[in-house]
Amino acid sequence: MKQICLILLALTLLLSCDKKEAVPVKNEKKSEFVMYEMSEMAALMEQMYVENAKLRNRIIAGDTLGGYPDFYLKIKTSKMTDIQDNDQFFKDHSQKFLEAQELIYRDKDQAKERFNASVDACIKCHEVKCGGPITRIKKLYIP
Repeated sequence: MKQICLILLALTLLLSCDKKEAVPVKNEKKSEFVMYEMSEMAALMEQMYVENAKLRNRIIAGDTLGGYPDFYLKIKTSKMTDIQDNDQFFKDHSQKFLEAQELIYRDKDQAKERFNASVDACIKCHEVKCGGPITRIKKLYIP
């Protein structure tokens, strides 16, 4: 009886130590990292934001304002992320923005008020078209 128990125990140990083949893991496709590329309009608006931040600082400091940046006119021709956004609403509001910007440089005695009106023009358009940057744009206001 002892021998049968020892044989069964040995067989159990041998069978339990049986190596099993590793199950191959499926190679899932790794997603490629795609770098975000700004549209011409998005890049232009970033450039306009930077220029307006500098202009804001010059107005606050009472420095000379310099000349009207001609690159603002690209707002009429720059390609947008969504081509359908370049509708009559956008064209009308971009024209109002350009006029508000020009007034800052023409009426330097009221530069602060004209600048804030220009910021208003940005926000009015962004409230309808692309609301994401509104919080950032509001930071341009001169108190």
